[in-house]
Amino acid sequence: MKEKVILAYSGGLDTSVILKWLSNKGFDVIAYVADVGQNEDFKAIEEKAYATGASKVYVEDLKKPLVTDYIFPALKANTIYEGTYMLGTSLARPIIAKRHIEIAKKEGTKYVAHGATGKGNDQVRFEFGYYMNMPDVKIISPWKDEEWLSQFEGRSDMLKYAEENNIPVKASLKKPYSEDENLIHISHEAGILEDPSKRCPEDVYSLTLSPEKAVDKETLLTFTFKDGIPLSVKNEGDGTVVTEPVEMIKYLNKIGHDNAIGRVDMVENRFIGIKSRGVYETPGCEILWKAHHNLEGLTMDKEAMHLRDMLSPKYAELIYNGYWGAPEFNMLTALFDESQKFVTGTATVALYKGNVINAGISSDCSLYNEDLGSMDKAGGYHPIDCKGFININAIRLIASSVRNGNAQ
Repeated sequence: MKEKVILAYSGGLDTSVILKWLSNKGFDVIAYVADVGQNEDFKAIEEKAYATGASKVYVEDLKKPLVTDYIFPALKANTIYEGTYMLGTSLARPIIAKRHIEIAKKEGTKYVAHGATGKGNDQVRFEFGYYMNMPDVKIISPWKDEEWLSQFEGRSDMLKYAEENNIPVKASLKKPYSEDENLIHISHEAGILEDPSKRCPEDVYSLTLSPEKAVDKETLLTFTFKDGIPLSVKNEGDGTVVTEPVEMIKYLNKIGHDNAIGRVDMVENRFIGIKSRGVYETPGCEILWKAHHNLEGLTMDKEAMHLRDMLSPKYAELIYNGYWGAPEFNMLTALFDESQKFVTGTATVALYKGNVINAGISSDCSLYNEDLGSMDKAGGYHPIDCKGFININAIRLIASSVRNGNAQ
């Protein structure tokens, strides 16, 4: 019997050539297609996999667990990598890897394969995910395989191989950059985008309008949260209410698109040490993140919030680097879950030409005391108490100042 291998398959040139290459090497290739919300014809991808030599094809709808088990936990931590990137690709990779291994176990094999390149982050994310779900997994990664690299130097070699092996290749003009899309976002990188001194061309963007073309009026959205999780979003203009998690993200993506929300253009640090330029569009999650953060200001304890904010960059780094499910990641997840216990209430935001503006927050769990915070009334606060507060906290500052020779 041939050894089974489960191949993460997209239907593009790379994974189609990999499928045939593995088959020609004597493997029984089973294609696995993960539906994480990308705009694709999955029936056509399935048919192409069979036509290219797959013995079986799994098309897995992972959109709902992607939202509930990955996006929402990241939301609780306000995870943003290097202060800018909302981890659209990074959040989708661990669920893809997890299901990949579940299929391998179902098919009774330890062999899995993927088409991630040897320079990027995805190779790390996928393979860490494989090891965390199957310690004795056997990974075939062609772009790190000497035999493969000696045979395929670039796209022209793969096109020639596809022609020789009757692999159907979609006849279309290839975009001069690379894209990856899912329910959360779309990324654009490489090709014409590799020069960071040049502005990203407007025609690259597909999920967001430019602010110039966005509607010239505010859109008001009200979110209801419980323990940091969004339960619903209501459009105050037309009364639309969305509660189902996947549909909520889709709706926010559409509203974000119309209001020019979610564009990011950055040079980031890949895990392997290479700097790369990435252009991202994350319309729905930017709206959701900011509404959630606004409500936290009303409901979170000061020290709890500051500790969470200190740890959020580390959490984002772990997600970016592929450590979803690692021991330190699980420890931080428990901390963030605890931090969200009172993040319950409503948050209204106004969207206008690329801006997400706080338009009101309320909560039965609020820690805000209007009388105490007022500049017009004491509200039970005794300003004279601050004299001792300042004196005590200044002791170490005075000592340092004397040591530095500032005493008269």
